[in-house]
Amino acid sequence: MAKPYSDALLADGPLLFVSGQVPEAPDGEIALDITGQTRQIFRNLTEILDRHGAGPGDLVKLTYYLRHITDLEDFRSALLECLPDGHLPAATLVEVSGLVHPRYLVEIDAVACLPRDRA
Repeated sequence: MAKPYSDALLADGPLLFVSGQVPEAPDGEIALDITGQTRQIFRNLTEILDRHGAGPGDLVKLTYYLRHITDLEDFRSALLECLPDGHLPAATLVEVSGLVHPRYLVEIDAVACLPRDRA
């Protein structure tokens, strides 16, 4: 499988730092699998980006915190579904022993580069 990230990206605009997003829907629901949780995080992240005039194509850096490295293949597949075609932000992936809620399998924080006309 091709790597779902870029080795480096050059940002040319104001940066938006997004706190770690968790896989909880607005109604409190939490998907049981890594695929559903990754998709929910990107729905949450996209909503935040939208409020700032940005979108997933403006992401320049993502940090992934996975509870189980054995979920990596399914996580990467879901991740590639959520990113615009060909857009691969720089990224760091860390396996962690736990997250703030015992049902969370993944958390993602982000940095986006806002185009100057939208900052």
